Amino acid sequence: MAMLAVQKLRPVRHPPVQGPFQKSTRPNAQFVRMAASESATSDTMPISVKVPRVLTVAGSDSGGGAGIQADMKTCAALGVFCTTAITALTAQNTIGVQGIYPVPAKFLEKQLKSVLSDIGADVVKTGMLPSAECIETLCSVLDLFPIRAVVVDPVMVATSGDELAGAGILDALGKKLLPRTDILTPNMPEASQLLGGASVTNFEEMKKAAVEIHKMGPRYVLIKGGHLSGSDDMVDILYDGSEMHEYHGSRVETRNTHGTGCSLASAIAAELAKGSQMRQAVQAAKEYVKETIQRSSKLTIGGGSQGPLNHLHRLNHWERLGQSHFKPESLLLYAVTDSSMNERWGRSTSEAVKEVIEGGATIVQIREKEAESGDFLQEAEASLKVAREYGIPLVINDRLDIALACDADGVHLGQSDLPVSRARAILGPNKIIGVSCKTPEQAQRAWEEGADYIGSGGVYPTNTKQNNKTIGVEGLRKVCESSPLPVVAIGGIKDHNVQEVMASPRPKQLRGVAVVSGLFNQPDVAVAAKHFRAILAEALDESYSRAF
Repeated sequence: MAMLAVQKLRPVRHPPVQGPFQKSTRPNAQFVRMAASESATSDTMPISVKVPRVLTVAGSDSGGGAGIQADMKTCAALGVFCTTAITALTAQNTIGVQGIYPVPAKFLEKQLKSVLSDIGADVVKTGMLPSAECIETLCSVLDLFPIRAVVVDPVMVATSGDELAGAGILDALGKKLLPRTDILTPNMPEASQLLGGASVTNFEEMKKAAVEIHKMGPRYVLIKGGHLSGSDDMVDILYDGSEMHEYHGSRVETRNTHGTGCSLASAIAAELAKGSQMRQAVQAAKEYVKETIQRSSKLTIGGGSQGPLNHLHRLNHWERLGQSHFKPESLLLYAVTDSSMNERWGRSTSEAVKEVIEGGATIVQIREKEAESGDFLQEAEASLKVAREYGIPLVINDRLDIALACDADGVHLGQSDLPVSRARAILGPNKIIGVSCKTPEQAQRAWEEGADYIGSGGVYPTNTKQNNKTIGVEGLRKVCESSPLPVVAIGGIKDHNVQEVMASPRPKQLRGVAVVSGLFNQPDVAVAAKHFRAILAEALDESYSRAF
């Protein structure tokens, strides 16, 4: 019978690592590309790229919402390699915990040494530690390997109320693990348990608890205020032994909150592994969890009261399943931003987007011809946040890279940009793609390649686009009749010519007008948008009555 050889592992001393919260000194991206290119044409070894690493020491959640499953998803979403050492198996779902099977301490030790002796870890994050022996084993192994930081999420009771830790845990935590902890992340009930049942039910008691828990050894204490009642304002407190830092956020109404504590601690660990300072790591982690909860709020997974988070929402877009990713009626008042006009009136792009949506715009296109990519991305992200709050689609003009980077709802392409078929392959089936078309041939090709809508024009001369050949109302109608795609009229649209563009008999594909200066080169964008909506309402009512 064949025998399985088990290798006895010895600690491997890795090269010196950065200090606990030093700024990352990873090589410049341009240098890495250049070096990699040179290595491909020489006999030298390929360049080695150091990957940020987090080791999570936690329980396994069979329902996939919390524990190591949440930790791995969080780290993956934040660009960090995650390894695991499982402390317990749980039979668990969205209803609750049906069973716990602790992993023997000796086998936990084998997992820890297996990972740390080979792959190593920049940061170790702990979750469910079911026994004092488990904690002692972890601490003894950590003494053998270079670790930059330890993040401890003191998981003792599940959200459902099920106990996840045995007797002696508090004593082992206090004596063994907390003195070597860089940040401890208890929620309010966990903070109360750590303090022997002391009341932690309001903001002032949270601050007192942070001070007392800090005396137990951790360098930072983050008390999470998700259990604060009577307010939509959720406040977390970070205490470093001398200063209190408050992190405010708004409550999201959803059943899908299972694993938020695990996810926040893992996100902090991931940011520390990438080289962030502690306060910045906490801020980034909170923003990640907030966005993830928002993008998970309408999911239905399981029948219990605690649904999981959608950590990989940038990849799967589950929240859009069952919904049409584009509605032709969105083209009614298509607002195209202009940064120079907004600057002239002393407003940012995102402020202009908010005003135009409040005035009645049904879709927004962010157009930026002059700004650097970084500035454009910031504008787009801020504007997208506003549009999402109002449920209005936002697309990026021309720049597929910016649309991808900010996860915009789509992109609007010109005839000289990337072909629609290529853009669709990159963006996937759930993003909006619009195309500017002047001729029936271009419109037909846009439909065949998978566009969602057509922007046809310029219908009239315009100052926003130089040397733009106009097609007139008749050319617009020919484009509308050449494909089944919905069409928005673009180019020189003003309040005095909307009636002519939308006049009856109107092609059924013509669904609205795109406006630039008529909206954004005005002292009050919201008032201008309301004015255009009123004109459109009149034009559509008039067309409807003529049809009968």
